[in-house]
Amino acid sequence: MGLDARRSLPQRGSVGLRGRSKRPRTNPQATSPAIEDRIIELRKELVDIGTDAGADTIHTHLEREGLCAPSISTIQRILTRRGFVTPAPKKRPKSSYVRFVADLPNECWQSDMTHWHLADGTGVEILTFLDDHSRLALNVRAYPTVTMENVRRLFGQSCVTFGTLASVLTDNGAIYNAGSRGGRSGFESDLITAGALYKHSRPYHPQTCGKVERWHRTLKGFLAKRPATTLGELQLILEDVVRYYNDARPHRGINRRTPIVAYRDRAKAKPHTLIHQPHWRIRTDTVDVRGHVTLRYLGQLRHLNVGWAYRGHSIRLHILDDVVTFATEDGEFIGETRIDPNRDYQPKGEGFR
Repeated sequence: MGLDARRSLPQRGSVGLRGRSKRPRTNPQATSPAIEDRIIELRKELVDIGTDAGADTIHTHLEREGLCAPSISTIQRILTRRGFVTPAPKKRPKSSYVRFVADLPNECWQSDMTHWHLADGTGVEILTFLDDHSRLALNVRAYPTVTMENVRRLFGQSCVTFGTLASVLTDNGAIYNAGSRGGRSGFESDLITAGALYKHSRPYHPQTCGKVERWHRTLKGFLAKRPATTLGELQLILEDVVRYYNDARPHRGINRRTPIVAYRDRAKAKPHTLIHQPHWRIRTDTVDVRGHVTLRYLGQLRHLNVGWAYRGHSIRLHILDDVVTFATEDGEFIGETRIDPNRDYQPKGEGFR
């Protein structure tokens, strides 16, 4: 120890024996106060409109503004230090998840319905078609109650705007398929006409349709900040949200691009050319007191006239698309009817005795 240092010890007492910090008093690489303030401003702005306000999103907005954006981890530390983020418990590692993503736009559309309410508490339902590859919200519309006809109409409009597709993924809701009723729905028939494969999740497993489920979660964050008083007002808000989500909001799942950029970046998948297969089934029914049997076709229950002579008899219905052939249990031909999709009651067709 040098002479000058030894002379200074009595003056500083025991404090002079403690080690001094080697940390520099200034750090030229530290985030400037102006950038920190802009990070906090962006955080507040994004939270106010109900969208994602995480470090990834803030980083993208800083770059769009031409600012020197610090790393995402630095932004996260600033948000935590300033009290805007509460550290979350350790989550399941990302490596444990198996993610399924369509390779091309229009390769698979996901569709689902979610519940919402107007400002006065009136319940409404929101229907969405979403592109699996790009996360593009293709069509979003609010209804008092979503019906299969609403699904068919919105699907048709989406095809007109974005072209034909290769497949559709939905849950097992009755607005989509008639599997639980032993038939084929109108929506399923529309998919066959379009050359699109129909896929649905297994019951009680919403993770299969995870992308559209996640979109609805994002959507509700926006809607919570802008309560609507009427269904028409809600639809206008939905259109604003879709524009922002598709055109401006960076999406983490697609490398912080916007959905519209991801959708336009790649060639589009085409419909399947071998999908047009006839729908064939056989069922047995008992003719009622009016001489009718019932059959669900395109999602609606139809009443088919077989004739009074067969009241109380068990007969077989051989259904090939819209043509129904009637026969006795012994296989004796009774007659044939082509279903008119525009009417409930179906009169006798050809060949009836």
